[in-house]
Amino acid sequence: MQHQISSLANGLRVVSVPLPHLHSVELAVYIKVGARNDPPDRSGLSHFLEHMLFRGTADYASSLEIETAFEELGGSVNAATDADSTCFYARIHPDHAAQGLAILASMLLRPTLQGVELERRIIGEEALEDINEEGVVTNPDLVMGRLLWPGHPLGGATVGSLEDIERISETDLWDHLAAWYRPANAVVAVAGPHDPTAILAAVQACFGNWQPQTTPPVLPVQPREQDSPRTAFVADADSQITLQLAFPAFRRDDPRMTVLKVLRRLLAGGGCSRLHLKLREELGLVYAVESAIGAYDETGCITIDCATAPENLAAVIAAILEQLRQVSENPIPPQELERVRTAYLADLDYSRDSVTEMGARYGWGALMGMARSIDDDQQLVRQVTADQLRALARQLFQPSNRFLAVIGPLEGIDRATIEGLLLV
Repeated sequence: MQHQISSLANGLRVVSVPLPHLHSVELAVYIKVGARNDPPDRSGLSHFLEHMLFRGTADYASSLEIETAFEELGGSVNAATDADSTCFYARIHPDHAAQGLAILASMLLRPTLQGVELERRIIGEEALEDINEEGVVTNPDLVMGRLLWPGHPLGGATVGSLEDIERISETDLWDHLAAWYRPANAVVAVAGPHDPTAILAAVQACFGNWQPQTTPPVLPVQPREQDSPRTAFVADADSQITLQLAFPAFRRDDPRMTVLKVLRRLLAGGGCSRLHLKLREELGLVYAVESAIGAYDETGCITIDCATAPENLAAVIAAILEQLRQVSENPIPPQELERVRTAYLADLDYSRDSVTEMGARYGWGALMGMARSIDDDQQLVRQVTADQLRALARQLFQPSNRFLAVIGPLEGIDRATIEGLLLV
């Protein structure tokens, strides 16, 4: 399978991923704008705009007409905004790919931005999911984001704060659209059974008149020194403590990224992973433990998340840190590494059967300047060694690089004891 990348005269990149053995086409338009591009006092603006582009266009008067247009083609449409990108995507019947692209173009190039107040109420409900009844942020990712990137939009909520959502005006939305929704800041990706030549012609017809313009500068994350762990404790009425441990890592294009991905899987990548076996199967302290990697243009992190009874908090943190120490100091058994590697290679192969994953791999990859084939990724995975994993673990998991967020019932929690564990 070969993907093709073409560019229109206005700078719009077109990624074609022919998958003739499948039976649906994934259409996606990626825009390099997200929460990190929101102006001061307007957090959530990128996400708000994403919602508003569904409200109607010059060709489709309402969200219902947009949804109906896609359903009449055997498809559906959705969108998502994250820290540094927004994606509009539709799975559709291969016979109607060109018509689907035309609807997406109408949404992005000819919106009306009507119904701001109605959408404001909907987004406000979404924002309430991150706070408790006292208005305190209890989403562990947001609590941790403020620790990792204080004062920077990367540390804020993609949906925005309730106060900022109230401030966003129709003018703000139009200005944000004009600033960031530009062809050179976008990628159109099509994955599935299709003719790349016909798709390129369809994209030209739909998006060829999109006017180019330079996008504003992006506020970078400033590097800062840290010589001791950082913690945040947030009181919340619940039966469990939610905790997140984070370790600042590196930017998304760092050559160590594949090693980090293998390390994440070794720690919390399934039923045989070290943290799952220790925390759940051996100690019975948690129901589940997860790990994730966040990576951006200039920074990144790896996180470990779980929930436990308040009286188990210290034991859970101690057990996690002990496992991190083990992987940092002791050789990884060849059989364990081979098992993790085999599972990773298999997951990469499985992704070949998904139009969504293939579209994201090459579409989002092109947007971020790091599109890479599955074969290339598999080769990188095969090259990861036990020594590389141990060296990276030793670098990332040292005490000075530890961040901890604790959310839940804090009565009886000895913070000094918890913070002391992080120093060992």
